[in-house]
Amino acid sequence: MRALYFDRFGGPEVLRVTELPDPESVEGTAVVAVRAASVNPSDVKNVAGVMEGTQLPRVPGRDFAGIVIDGPPQWHGAEVWGTGGDVGFSLDGSHAEYIRVPVTALARKPEALSFEEASAVGVNFVVGWLGAVEFADLGPGETVVVIGVSGGVGGAVAQIARTRGARVLGVDRVPPADGTPAAQIIDAFIPFVPESASVAEAVMEHTAGRGAEVVYDAVGGVTTAAALASLAQQGRLVVISAVGSPTVKINLPDFYHREIRMLGADSRKLDLTESAQRLTLLTPYFESGKFRPLRVAHHFGLDDGHKAYTAVADQVAGRVVIAP
Repeated sequence: MRALYFDRFGGPEVLRVTELPDPESVEGTAVVAVRAASVNPSDVKNVAGVMEGTQLPRVPGRDFAGIVIDGPPQWHGAEVWGTGGDVGFSLDGSHAEYIRVPVTALARKPEALSFEEASAVGVNFVVGWLGAVEFADLGPGETVVVIGVSGGVGGAVAQIARTRGARVLGVDRVPPADGTPAAQIIDAFIPFVPESASVAEAVMEHTAGRGAEVVYDAVGGVTTAAALASLAQQGRLVVISAVGSPTVKINLPDFYHREIRMLGADSRKLDLTESAQRLTLLTPYFESGKFRPLRVAHHFGLDDGHKAYTAVADQVAGRVVIAP
């Protein structure tokens, strides 16, 4: 098979297309012909060598959608989707013509989604669900502030929050693009200004001085101060990233007097099988139209895979997908 491949860490230029043996199913596994695989910021970081647990040489790529071509007979020809915190790191990933996965990791793709749309769901919606639902237990009538609402995770969290009956305030440097799910869902947009109290002040204005029950911070680091200041009494802060300095200062008396909880969510702790369980939970939402796929704006073939990685590194708007 043809696959993107790297045997040293660096920028997108270290990626090359190479011929590798076609994967074969062994007991407990299946082979999927990859029809589409999105490129996430964590894929770029993985190739750059800033993620933990990467074993070289490696085929990168976490998210995928495709067709089962080998494995248990009942799965032959099934359209599936997947993601995982192990794939692309300790297991060969999805930026290839084929990928081998455990049978327990097979999840049927929603019929309402194309292969490209389905391939752009994985990391964003799984970590969004993990943080907002499983960890923060966001509930009806609560207000959630989504920092980074114009990005992939932020757009997913906004949709998840709305189905939970929450009010959604979006924070970012720029508003979500017109026509995107986040643009149509958020109740208000608040511009993020570094080293400014404007975000917290705006949140207080929109919540009658109470603050938000949940802040989902998909940026972290430079936004932590604003996130903490935006929380209500007994508020929950979900953190999935750190931009800028990996350390932040916290006013501990304020933290414990307000009985705040700070929750870290890491989708890489979920392997292919655990991630498939979350995708199966998400499927009815996509089939019913309650969840809409994130906008796929950039399409690349395998030969231009390095360009796909460069586009993500340059923070282009919209999802980037490779079609092997």
